[in-house]
Amino acid sequence: MAQVALIDYGSGNLHSAARALREAAALSGTGHEIAVTSDPATILAAERIVLPGVGHFADCAAGLRAVPGVEDALNETVVHRGKPFFGICVGMQLMATAGLEDGRTPGLGWIAGLVDRITPGEGYRIPHMGWNGLAFPRPHPIFEGLGDDPHVYFTHSYAMGPENPADIAATADYGRPLVAAVARGNLFGTQFHPEKSQRVGLKILSNFLKWAP
Repeated sequence: MAQVALIDYGSGNLHSAARALREAAALSGTGHEIAVTSDPATILAAERIVLPGVGHFADCAAGLRAVPGVEDALNETVVHRGKPFFGICVGMQLMATAGLEDGRTPGLGWIAGLVDRITPGEGYRIPHMGWNGLAFPRPHPIFEGLGDDPHVYFTHSYAMGPENPADIAATADYGRPLVAAVARGNLFGTQFHPEKSQRVGLKILSNFLKWAP
């Protein structure tokens, strides 16, 4: 049975993410097994990788690097072997060159860009929290079939700013555009939480499980 490795490094909404992925696997008919794991061997053997993340960039980066062998296993599986990858919230941010929350902290360096405090339009509060619509600068298979005006759930104060605009897969309007998703090759990530985004979120996760980059 094909396996999805949901990375456990002490910084993520693992229970909700695992439940949503299992429901998405049932809905999509892919039959994936969802393995919540911090074991490098399991990561290396997985067909797909999901990296969640909640909280501060620096804390999440430190937590990931504190688990022996996990960063190396992610680089081997995702970068060198090209397995499909989905980063959620701070898990998406960790793909960047660095985060500027609590000082400058190196990220995984998979997508060139920095994670910085959001600058919403006048009258909009930080953190950006709640439901918001998505706009898509280009089509992506993981966003297929979401229906008209899809809304998803956000909770964040920082967002990624990719150096290459082609890496932006979706934006959200919060007085001015915010990066809501990034994609390049086998890499995909959302600033919002698909596991908290009900029908739209389950469709996104189902599409990821069927995605063949």
